Amino acid sequence: MTELPRKAAARTARLAALPLGYAGRQAMGLGKRLGGRPADAVLTEVQQRTAEQLFRTLGELKGGAMKFGQALSVLESALPEDVAAPYREHLTALQDSAPPMPTSTVREQLTTHLGADWPERLVWLDGAPTAAASIGQVHRGRWRDHVGDGAERDVAVKVQYPGAGEALMSDLRQIARVARGVAPVFPGIDIKPLVAELQDRAADELDYHLEAEAQAAYAEAFADHPHIVVPAVVAVGGEVLVTEWMDSAHSLAHVIREGTQEERDHYGELFVRFLFEGPRLTGMLHADPHPGNFRVLPAPDGGLGRLGVLDFGAVARLSQGQLPEAMGRLIRIALESDEESLVAGLREEGFIKDRIEVDPAMVLTYLAPFVEPAAQERFAFTREWMREQFERINDPRAESFTLATKLNLPTSYLLIHRTWLGALGLLSQLGASAPFREILEESLPGFADE
Repeated sequence: MTELPRKAAARTARLAALPLGYAGRQAMGLGKRLGGRPADAVLTEVQQRTAEQLFRTLGELKGGAMKFGQALSVLESALPEDVAAPYREHLTALQDSAPPMPTSTVREQLTTHLGADWPERLVWLDGAPTAAASIGQVHRGRWRDHVGDGAERDVAVKVQYPGAGEALMSDLRQIARVARGVAPVFPGIDIKPLVAELQDRAADELDYHLEAEAQAAYAEAFADHPHIVVPAVVAVGGEVLVTEWMDSAHSLAHVIREGTQEERDHYGELFVRFLFEGPRLTGMLHADPHPGNFRVLPAPDGGLGRLGVLDFGAVARLSQGQLPEAMGRLIRIALESDEESLVAGLREEGFIKDRIEVDPAMVLTYLAPFVEPAAQERFAFTREWMREQFERINDPRAESFTLATKLNLPTSYLLIHRTWLGALGLLSQLGASAPFREILEESLPGFADE
């Protein structure tokens, strides 16, 4: 067996073992419980050991495994505290780091995708990566704009792992097969649709030319913004993307762990503004709202910092050139508690199919997570609020649980919906208070009063 197939087989075996590992620890817990250990102590130990195995494996394997872990990490705030606590350290680590690829491999990738003369333009390259993600890693370098006497500037060189595409799709296929076994680790979170959505957009994320196009549009749109920074694109080639460098010591993951309330509110508001202003200015939605993609940058005046934004591989190109007007209009109708108009509007958009009967009052209650933040001048996002929403929607004993089976999510809203949920998760992890309603009035089509 050659090296690549051998590695692929090893990856598949490690992913396949994840649910078995969880089941094994359940059995271990049962034995200890029979031996007199308290049930809650055994459960905590099972969860801790499971977290260590699951997220260490996902992080080491990178590819689709790590991307799956990062997607789950944003939803961590929805888990009950006794379940979430053992995972938090491992989830946060996934948001910021992964094992590096050898320098020799990096140089081979640069030669293949930028040409053999790349050292004439990339005149210095740090051998150690500054960041690593699911399909590639980033090195700091210095770029000469013109060979010879051109000006030099610091750049970030994003290099895709060789074979990342094959590994990504293979991982996601395997995770789709074992999703049922992993699901008990995340009660209340439907794993299969999450994996299916990751599979659907994988090809776009592997295409650095598409990513460069999206990032260039965002960089131009936010070029003069006082508080939000998007690095400009310098060069792109196949599996290498070169952008301007951002000086940043921390991501929002650091603010989640150690930030003051003032910092949490400040960066939470900037995040929401970016989320909704981006589609208005570019016709695209940055659809990967995990903390590692948002960097804390120093402010020129020495005050609270600016928000730097990275990774435009996951972008929804909006068919109307903006977020759907119906989205804002329906949120406004829900705020006015106009149940009948809300159901009619949802039917028109395809959220409720023909001949499906629903209770309008229950529909209004079900949509609370998407409506409540806009009901106040400032809304305080908390882990408790996020958990309450998930528990209410995912409790089989609740009437809203049955309603969920009657609703349909139109294809055009899939990525918008996942991004919104991810954004709520991030804001709840931050514990941020933000003027959500004001921001929607400024940037969400259909929401503002006529």
